[in-house]
Amino acid sequence: MITVKNLSFSYPSTEVLKDISMEMREGCIYGLLGENGVGKTTLLTLLCGLKKPKDGTIEIDGRDPYKRLPSLLSDQFYLPDEVEALNEKAFSFAADRGVFFPNFDMEKFREILREFEVDGEKKMNTMSAGQLKKTWISFALATAVKYYYLDEPTNGLDIPSKAQFRKAVMKYAREDSTFVISTHQVRDLENIIDPIIILDKQDVLVNATVEEITSKFFFDYGNEIHDDALFLERIPGGCIQVLQNTTGEESKIHIEAFFNAVHSHKELVKSLLA
Repeated sequence: MITVKNLSFSYPSTEVLKDISMEMREGCIYGLLGENGVGKTTLLTLLCGLKKPKDGTIEIDGRDPYKRLPSLLSDQFYLPDEVEALNEKAFSFAADRGVFFPNFDMEKFREILREFEVDGEKKMNTMSAGQLKKTWISFALATAVKYYYLDEPTNGLDIPSKAQFRKAVMKYAREDSTFVISTHQVRDLENIIDPIIILDKQDVLVNATVEEITSKFFFDYGNEIHDDALFLERIPGGCIQVLQNTTGEESKIHIEAFFNAVHSHKELVKSLLA
């Protein structure tokens, strides 16, 4: 369990997070969404202990990540947007670093690399950006840690690789693992993220499951225009509309449309999902 209470963080000239509180349960893949500059990457680095909160607390299974306890460090993995291109072969890199993670499985690393079609005998600093990102993703999943903090993991991946990424997460992650995935590429991850967190400037607008969201909001994919739609986008053959769900009817969430609806009706959405 991740528990964030009254968290605040500032850079020298900018307050990024202010009085943020939320909980994240184990065994879930959280989608962390928000506009540029709202603190998504900052939150990830706070969660993994690379930054110290200005105020408030973070507890990961009752432990403070900033204390950098070996028991927690060996059970978490932070993957930044820009990964390092090391001057060593992927297999050697994994063998050297894997010893820091008790559950690391070299055979699993090899298997995931094969599925990603990456040559583990190749030096990482000679790989393309996509191959390099897939190597780091493969290593992360092979560590079999409980907590993953991934910052824009599909950046640099081509369309087939994005599908492979989704498949790999679902196939290789532990059942009790918690993922917090920051992304702007919502459509890349729409089928695997649940719950959804939407950060605003110094606020948490949404921290809810897909089921909770669709119980309060209806996603209409038809041709009839609704005057009371919270968000409307015309698409070929019709439009996508987000409405309040007043009848309890089921619908399939469209995360990008929901994100836009949230930012147009912040207080309404917060009150409905409170």
